[in-house]
Amino acid sequence: MSDRTATSRPGGRSSRVLTAIYTAVGELMGEGADKISFPVIAERAGVNPTTLYRRWADVNALLEDVAVAALTRNGESIPDTGSLEQDLMLWADIIARDITRPERVRYLRSMVAARVDVVAHCPITETRCEQAAEMVRRAAERGETAPTVPQILDHIIAPLYHHVVFALPVDHKYARRLVHDVLAMVR
Repeated sequence: MSDRTATSRPGGRSSRVLTAIYTAVGELMGEGADKISFPVIAERAGVNPTTLYRRWADVNALLEDVAVAALTRNGESIPDTGSLEQDLMLWADIIARDITRPERVRYLRSMVAARVDVVAHCPITETRCEQAAEMVRRAAERGETAPTVPQILDHIIAPLYHHVVFALPVDHKYARRLVHDVLAMVR
């Protein structure tokens, strides 16, 4: 028996394969590909289609994973300035800057266009909900009055994404106005 123990390989082969797959999906979505299938994605990514079939139940499951990674900057830390207002301002600015990048705009619009059915859950929304809940929790610990998580999602996050999808302007000033509006609801 070997003394070596199994360790994960961050940045190893599986990370490279996942990056290639996510990049391929993003490129195909950004190009407005007519048909996105496992074989098409695998060819673009330079992997065997069985790699995709083993990891995801179907193309929609893969698209959701890519969407979460692309549109929520998976793994990002949420602001913690000591003030809910400042946290929300910074968070809204970060999101606005990220989702208005040309490649994000193309991806977001393509993803929305590809959806034909109402979904039971949306991982992007779930991630943003968890982030908002953490900021609200910290605000409550500090004794700050805070809006609810649904208010934050409905009055800050949803309008940002809505504006990007419909090619309406999104900038620093707009993101901050959304934060002021939602905070005014609880004052």
